Amino acid sequence: MRSEMDSMSENQVWTLVEPPEEVKPIGCKWVFKKKTDMDGNVQTCKGRLVAKATFHDYEIWQMDVKTAFLNGKLEEDVYITQPEGFVTPDNA
Repeated sequence: MRSEMDSMSENQVWTLVEPPEEVKPIGCKWVFKKKTDMDGNVQTCKGRLVAKATFHDYEIWQMDVKTAFLNGKLEEDVYITQPEGFVTPDNA
C-alpha cells in the first residue's frame, strides 16, 4: 500500500481535497495479491488501489502496470473517495 501511495504522490496524480457539493466521488478499494514461487512460498505481497464504479456501460480494461496512470492525461477533474485504511496524518 505504501509503495502504491508513494508512486501516486511522486507522479503528482492526485491532491487530497474536499469534492464540490454537486460531485459524487467514485469509490475505491484495495486489492491484494500474494506472488508465490514454484514451491508455493510467498515472495511478495502486492496492493493496488482500484476504482469501484463504472458508468454508461464503459468497457474497462485491467492493467497490471506499476504506473498505469501515466498512459494518458485527463481533461476533466476526477474525484475518488479517500482510500480506506490509509489516512494521511494531517488529514485524519
